[in-house]
Amino acid sequence: MSIHNKIPNGLIRAVIFDLDGTITEPFLDFDEIRLQIGLPPDSGPLLEAMESMSQAQRQKAEDVIYEHEKLAIAHSSLNFGAAETLDTIRNAGISVGVLTRNTHSNASAVAQKHSLSFDIIFDRNAGPQKPDPFGVNYLCKHFGIHPSEAIVVGDYLFDLQSARAAGAIAVLILTGKNEQFTKYADYTIDKLPDVLGIIEQRNKVK
Repeated sequence: MSIHNKIPNGLIRAVIFDLDGTITEPFLDFDEIRLQIGLPPDSGPLLEAMESMSQAQRQKAEDVIYEHEKLAIAHSSLNFGAAETLDTIRNAGISVGVLTRNTHSNASAVAQKHSLSFDIIFDRNAGPQKPDPFGVNYLCKHFGIHPSEAIVVGDYLFDLQSARAAGAIAVLILTGKNEQFTKYADYTIDKLPDVLGIIEQRNKVK
């Protein structure tokens, strides 16, 4: 576990997780999805690219994404220590949220398949998406906490940007392909159970 920025210590009352690539091992091939939709490889994030599409183009894109996400559920496997980490956090009385650019039904299907428990899921249809801080703020309001009392864990730049913009603690789980995002993280971790060390460190009784 590495610390990249000095941030004030304070109690952690909630942990907000990204889903794909964070709780679950990476599966979605976004370059292949762009290819099937008819987008160039450098067209950027899919949800943003879809905003400028015609209704017919958007429907095709949604159909392609749906098929890939369905496969991702069927073939999903948890990142190392994910189930145990979530159980430990919830047993400590700390809330667990999921903030995902996937759908609520897909996130629920992953939870059911792997016997996971989330207190709340904020999906791509619930409001402005990462990197916008709206989702982080929404979840913190739901938990009745200030964002500074929340950890946001993800594997991509948007996770970190949404956390920072909301005033939450940004944690990057390293995958071997995302080291360029470390400068945006308050902490970097190699595996999900390392989150427990951050919580323990910050929740020590002074």
